[in-house]
Amino acid sequence: QVQLVESGGGLVQPGGSLRLSCAASGSIFSIATMYWYRQAPGKQRELVAAITPSGRTNYADSVKGRFTISRADARNTMFLQMNSLKPEDTAVYYCHAMTYWGQGTQVTVSS
Repeated sequence: QVQLVESGGGLVQPGGSLRLSCAASGSIFSIATMYWYRQAPGKQRELVAAITPSGRTNYADSVKGRFTISRADARNTMFLQMNSLKPEDTAVYYCHAMTYWGQGTQVTVSS
């Protein structure tokens, strides 16, 4: 059974930074493309960033230049470094791989 557990969310002021982590159990981490999604209240879940096993990355236009996705395979952990945060980044952020989803971590950007 695969489990994905996010952490690192919280309340931050506009312009601030947060680093999200996704710890993966099971054997998928080294073979699966990993994703960060987010869902704001009243909106559909949207893709934020993705990283392949080889380290190729892809970002939503709205976060390019501000967010960085990375992975530490030896630790079965994926990260999302979020800088220059804006109020519109407020959402629940989810880790996803294959058919598995984490429980989400809340990010709130507000003064």
